[in-house]
Amino acid sequence: MSTMTIRSGARVDMIGKSAEIVALQEEIERVARSDTKVLITGESGVGKEIVARSIHSLGSRARMPFAPVNCAGLPETLLESELFGHVKGSFTGAYRDKPGKLETAHLGTIFLDEVGEMTLRMQGLLLRFLETGELQKVGQDGGSRHVDVRVVAATNRNLRDMIAQGHFRDDLYYRLNVIHIVVPPLRDRRSDIPVLVEHFLSRYAAANRSTITGVSPAAMKALCEYSWPGNVRELENVIERLVVNAVGPEVGLEDLSPDVRAQDSISFKPRRERRKTVAEDLYKRLTEHRESFWTSVYPLFMEREITRANVREVVRKGLEESRGNYKIVARLFNMEPRDYKRFLNFLRKHDCQIPFKEYR
Repeated sequence: MSTMTIRSGARVDMIGKSAEIVALQEEIERVARSDTKVLITGESGVGKEIVARSIHSLGSRARMPFAPVNCAGLPETLLESELFGHVKGSFTGAYRDKPGKLETAHLGTIFLDEVGEMTLRMQGLLLRFLETGELQKVGQDGGSRHVDVRVVAATNRNLRDMIAQGHFRDDLYYRLNVIHIVVPPLRDRRSDIPVLVEHFLSRYAAANRSTITGVSPAAMKALCEYSWPGNVRELENVIERLVVNAVGPEVGLEDLSPDVRAQDSISFKPRRERRKTVAEDLYKRLTEHRESFWTSVYPLFMEREITRANVREVVRKGLEESRGNYKIVARLFNMEPRDYKRFLNFLRKHDCQIPFKEYR
């Protein structure tokens, strides 16, 4: 089991013992040995900042600053000042010179959280910095300074979709996406839930001087079967509430909220349910929103954000609709006629092709 410490400059690891977390930790350790840019993707609450801090703490810049910036939490003008700094008198309220996070993180790491929320103008400013390393403060005329920072960015958005819609610059995407790390959702690593429950229970029981010492088997079963749409962050909040509200000394099923208890009697099959959910969402985008297979499904698969099983399920739905006709499937998936052979070649190459005869 890994441990997690958030203190600045300390080692930061993911908590868990699942194969997914072990593989993620190994990938983090490999990436930390280099100094290249990293793009971290995953749903809200999965721990993208923990991954970023871990990369920093294991690398050669560990003794230098780690500077997180929430790109979604500030309007454009304030975000520009937060990143690049400003000089006195550059805008109302600028009573003194102020260094930005990029400057204070010199020789350290800058973490751009929710980078997909940046405006196109801010994306252009960030791209210029990534290309030159030169820092131009707001209101400064000339005299730019060169800074050396490692850039780690994160988002829960699909940047490829945003590029197709004109909301994100493709040149910035390729600058940031040198190394791509995908953090799995909690429902895809359920063996980690008891470990996380124990960790958060111990932390909040000590902080609140609570008499809670454990969780009953029935309550743990319900916690493990719940889908956790808010991921680890939601789990942490639930445990903190339980520590404050439960009578104790053991958290029982009756202490859980109704939405968590609701799945107690369900025989949960997480992998199959997850694939079905993803496939249904992708199929809806193709058939109802008229998105192309090449912009909605293909890039997600190539970036390993969805699995072969997800693609096969989407194709299966298309074959059911078309009664086993792959040419009609290609049209359903909004492809040009000339893309038909390319589509079949893709399916064969990646073992995603499904026999069509059973659908006729």
